[in-house]
Amino acid sequence: MKSRDRLYHLSRFLTQAGYWLTAQVALTTMRVLRLLPADNAINFADRTARRLGPLVGRHQVALENLRKAYPDKSEDEIKTIAVDMWGNMARLAAEYVFLDQLFDFDLHAESSGRIEVEGIPLFKTIAEEDRPHILFTGHLGNFELLPIAGAAYGMKVTSLFRPPNNPYIADYINSTRRSTMGDLIASRSGVSFALARILDNNGTIGVLVDQKFRHGLPTTFFGRPCETSPLLPKLVRQYDCDVYPARCMRLPGNRFRLVIEPKLDLPRLENGRIDVNSTAQLLNDVVERWVREDPGQWMWFHKRWKLTSKNRRGGRGAGVVTKTP
Repeated sequence: MKSRDRLYHLSRFLTQAGYWLTAQVALTTMRVLRLLPADNAINFADRTARRLGPLVGRHQVALENLRKAYPDKSEDEIKTIAVDMWGNMARLAAEYVFLDQLFDFDLHAESSGRIEVEGIPLFKTIAEEDRPHILFTGHLGNFELLPIAGAAYGMKVTSLFRPPNNPYIADYINSTRRSTMGDLIASRSGVSFALARILDNNGTIGVLVDQKFRHGLPTTFFGRPCETSPLLPKLVRQYDCDVYPARCMRLPGNRFRLVIEPKLDLPRLENGRIDVNSTAQLLNDVVERWVREDPGQWMWFHKRWKLTSKNRRGGRGAGVVTKTP
C-alpha cells in the first residue's frame, strides 16, 4: 500500500511539474508577443502554427473528422482546412494577450475599425428587457469577443466556460477574461444551480454548445451521431426564456464581425413545453451551419463524435451527469 501511495504522489508531482513547465513556456511566449504590435504578434502566431500544427497528434484527429464530415472534398482541400484551423487556434491564443486592445467598435465612428457588429438592435433589446435570456455560440473565430460586445451595449452576461486542465494557464486565462468580459462561471458539478439563480434574477447567460458531453443527449452533427449537453435545453424548458445565436467571424486583416441572430423558434411538445432533445439538435444544426460557411475557423481536432458506451449501443436517454434545477 505504501508503495502504491508513493507511486501515486510521484505521479501527481510529475503531472504538476509538467503543467508548470508547459505554463512557463506558454506564458513566456505570451510575454514576448506582448512586446510586439498586436497585428505582428497575431500574424506570427498564425504562420508558426500552420507549420507546427500538422506535426502534432491531434492533426490526424482533425483530418479524420474532416474526411468524414466532407466525404466529397479532395485530400488537398481537407489538409488546407486543417492548416487553416491551426492558424485560427494560434490566433485565438495570441489574441488573449491583446484582448484589451482588440475590441474597438464605436457606434458613432465614421469609419469601421477592427470590429464590425451585426444585430445591434438585438443586443440593445436583450440589455433593456427585464427577463432571462440565453445566448449560445461555438468555438468559431475569436468567440471571446462576444461577451465584450454584449457588455458594450449594457448587457450583464455571465459566461459559462470550461477551465483548461493546466491550472497555471487556467489562472492566466481566467484573469485575462475577467478583466475584459465581466462575470464568468466555471463548468463543473452543480453549475446548473448557479446558472438557474442568474436566470431567476432575469439575468443573461452565455454558453458554448459545440463540445462533446459524456452521457449527453443523442444528437447528430454533420450527419454523424454525437452527444450534446442537456443543460441549455433544460434551462430553457424551465424558464421558457428567449435563446439567441451569436458568433464571431474572422475577416481579413485581423478584423472581426460579431453577429447576433434573431431568437430561435424553439421546438415544443404537444403540451407546449420545450422539447429538450429537439432543442439540443437545433443548437447543433445552427453551429453546423456556421462551421460549413468557414470550416477553417472551427476546432476539428476536438473529439466531438466520441460516444459513451450506451450511445454506441444505440440507447436513448443516456444518463446525464449535469444536475438540473
